[in-house]
Amino acid sequence: MVARIVIAAPASGHGKTTVATGLLAAFAARGEKVAPFKVGPDYIDPGYHALAAGRPGRNLDPVLVGEDLVAPLFAHGAAGADLAVIEGVMGLYDGRTGAGEHGSTAHVARLLDAPVLLVVDATAQARSVAALVHGFRSFGPGVRIAGVVLNRVGSDRHELILRDACAEVGTPVLGVLRRHDAVAAPSRHLGLVPVVERSAEAAASVAALADLVASSVDLDAVSAVARSAPPLSAVPWSPSLAPPTPGEPVVAVAGGAAFSFGYAETVELLAAAGARVCTVDPLRDEALPPGTRALVVGGGFPEVYAEQLSANTRLRAEVTALAAAGGPIAAECAGLLWLCRALDGRPMCGVLDAEAAMTPSLTLGYRDAVAVADNVLAPAGTRVTGHEFHRTRVTPPTGATPAWAWREGRDGFAAGNVHASYLHLHWAGAPRLAYRLVASCA
Repeated sequence: MVARIVIAAPASGHGKTTVATGLLAAFAARGEKVAPFKVGPDYIDPGYHALAAGRPGRNLDPVLVGEDLVAPLFAHGAAGADLAVIEGVMGLYDGRTGAGEHGSTAHVARLLDAPVLLVVDATAQARSVAALVHGFRSFGPGVRIAGVVLNRVGSDRHELILRDACAEVGTPVLGVLRRHDAVAAPSRHLGLVPVVERSAEAAASVAALADLVASSVDLDAVSAVARSAPPLSAVPWSPSLAPPTPGEPVVAVAGGAAFSFGYAETVELLAAAGARVCTVDPLRDEALPPGTRALVVGGGFPEVYAEQLSANTRLRAEVTALAAAGGPIAAECAGLLWLCRALDGRPMCGVLDAEAAMTPSLTLGYRDAVAVADNVLAPAGTRVTGHEFHRTRVTPPTGATPAWAWREGRDGFAAGNVHASYLHLHWAGAPRLAYRLVASCA
């Protein structure tokens, strides 16, 4: 089984992404085949991981797919790799609200029987770092913190104090990053700016992280820790679930800078279900791929590109025509906004009789949902767990059938051949969605 290590932290903002991405890039530069993973429902960090590793960044989320699928999805994504780096989410023990550590980095580390490298922001800390590290080591049974990377260290003397403190509690320091070593990456209202929006600058940032980590972290020690993980008996996940739909119908999947949020397994499932998957970039392409029978539109930042999306009148008209002709359309979050009549007053596709607008408030969290009525993705009563993450609002028309219902309310639209909602789903956790969508092309 592939060597593996989890990169965790006491809380968000300590430098997990810096260390994880830098490790991936540094090991890749040494000629190792590295497999990148991210805990939780994150779409942006995996883009940087993929750039560093040269293979798709994948997510491991026991809330969205169930804990039984975490190891098989890991085995699937790590096939052929020498080393896997799994970046955690938030603090090490932060899980789904109200569910203890379920969905946390610690939960995934246990499911993979993987050692943990703790990244600690040492700003304004001295010997007290020992208490912090000791607390994290002793709090969670079954979680093995094998070492620490100290981040934002101020001076040689500061480093010596911190190293002595970690030695007191028997935790080796495997790396030290100084305050002036930070590699900046721009961010906005939902996190870092995705790689696809700044490809040249992102490549330079990743290269800089590789150099930084190679010079600041003991790569051989990290590799030894990763190889200390015991064999993991897991059958790799497969997207092949049932006989594929004959005829290889073309399913267009929106991509590009405006629609960059998606899981690698979605495309794999659509292909296994019999589709010929083609990408359409609504910022560049003025037509759907030839022969398109269905359209899948994931998340992203349409609000940032509303002017360009609105100006692409030919593609908007094609999407409207596809919907009118009965072509199945499945849209999540950003896709929902694009299908509306307008977004912040700018004309969109008009498939949905609804208006969308940016808001100052953030809607965030997991949702346990049930399909309200039969639709192109799921029969009525289908239960899924998804994730909401947006700063927009959609005003639905009176009497519209929602796509999903959950305890807090209802969401989205499910009308005929169109399914659109704010809910992000990891289709590996509900693979029948892909097969139903492709079958509906017939």
